[in-house]
Amino acid sequence: LSGSGVPQLVQAMIWDYSADIDVEGKVQLLEKYRRCGFSKVWFASAFKGATGVNQSLTLIGHHLRNQLEWLQVASRSPADVLEGIVLTGWQRYDHFSVLCELLPVAIPSLAVCLQALKNGGYSEKIKENVEKLLGMSNLEIDTFMR
Repeated sequence: LSGSGVPQLVQAMIWDYSADIDVEGKVQLLEKYRRCGFSKVWFASAFKGATGVNQSLTLIGHHLRNQLEWLQVASRSPADVLEGIVLTGWQRYDHFSVLCELLPVAIPSLAVCLQALKNGGYSEKIKENVEKLLGMSNLEIDTFMR
């Protein structure tokens, strides 16, 4: 990669939608990209659509934990190399699959994930803020909301 010139033309993106990211492994991967010449690297997380091809409702807790894991990776990474975190929302696994987790059912997850990334973590205060913003009385993190 170093000799190809590619690192001067593009920015790499490291994708992982799991709730238990190998934080140390991602930090090491980021360092490998730096040694290859990439000046900036992006992280990619998900707020919906990454937990099952037939999933119809969004499990907010899974996606919240994914954001919190990426925040751990970011905190252990050099500040000058992280360009940003792309918050993805997949709607199908391939072009032949049915749609999953449509945007309306995932809006609470999007709000929670955005607030967690914006505030560098998640707390009861953030939960209350999301509930207020969405006009909800009880945001359910670890069960499927209707």
